[in-house]
Amino acid sequence: MDMLTGSHASLALAAISLAAGLAFALLTWLVSRALAEVPPEDRSYKDTPPLGFRLLWAPISWMAHFIGPRLAARRHALLLVRLGQAGVDFAINPAQFLASRLIGALLAASIFYWMMASFDHPAAGASGMPASRYLLVIATGALLGWAYPGIWLNDRISQRRRELLKTLPFYLDIITLCVEAGLNMQGALTQAVAKGPKGVLRDEFQRLLRDIRAGKSRAASLRSLASRLNEGSVTAFTTAVIQAESMGMNLGPILRAQADQRRTERFLRAEKLAMEAPVKLLFPLLAFIFPCTFVVLFFPIAMKFVHSGL
Repeated sequence: MDMLTGSHASLALAAISLAAGLAFALLTWLVSRALAEVPPEDRSYKDTPPLGFRLLWAPISWMAHFIGPRLAARRHALLLVRLGQAGVDFAINPAQFLASRLIGALLAASIFYWMMASFDHPAAGASGMPASRYLLVIATGALLGWAYPGIWLNDRISQRRRELLKTLPFYLDIITLCVEAGLNMQGALTQAVAKGPKGVLRDEFQRLLRDIRAGKSRAASLRSLASRLNEGSVTAFTTAVIQAESMGMNLGPILRAQADQRRTERFLRAEKLAMEAPVKLLFPLLAFIFPCTFVVLFFPIAMKFVHSGL
């Protein structure tokens, strides 16, 4: 009887092992088939993705292939505008950005679970952490992993905007000098790209010149530039140039007025930041510096009272 029971247990164990092996083989086959359906992406005309995307590029491109057809047109257009403002629309597309958020959520959730399990070493006879706490930690990690690419995108847009507003008057001065020296608008932009400092505006003006050389009209190229950057100063500059060229006006005085206006705005922004500095320093002073100062000042007095017996 014992031998019969042992044989049944061995058969059941073998059946379970066989079923698990078949399930794993089926899952491997399905994953390999899904990977084979993803066509290779032609990146000959695209920029190099940022470092974080390059490290996880294989799963991002695989997931983006299945997300792309299911992405709503309005959501695609909004993400494309945001990627253009960040200057990475030639490196990643909206589907790849959403895929990076999903993979970031999965990766962060896995890391948080691993950290939670590493610290969860219950003593003998004691139970470990409850499942609800594990679920809370995993959900927190997934939320942070999902939010990080969006935070990175917003920071990149803000950084590009600050750099753009800082260098715009200088580029307008170069364009104005070239136009007043007798060059046309395209020649002035070419000289600004060749002589100007590296940065956001140089890359955007290069893209503007590429659009013009590709056959796109200058007015449409300038409107695309204003739409990509989505900045009031650039929109005012492009609108003034388009109206002056359509009406046959002299570009020199208009560009000179634009350069003076942008320089005045930059000075006002710097003055505003300088006026905000004392207000921003108020909380660190009250929370960190004043308590330390009071400790240093009143400690000898307190010690004198203690030694005097009061």
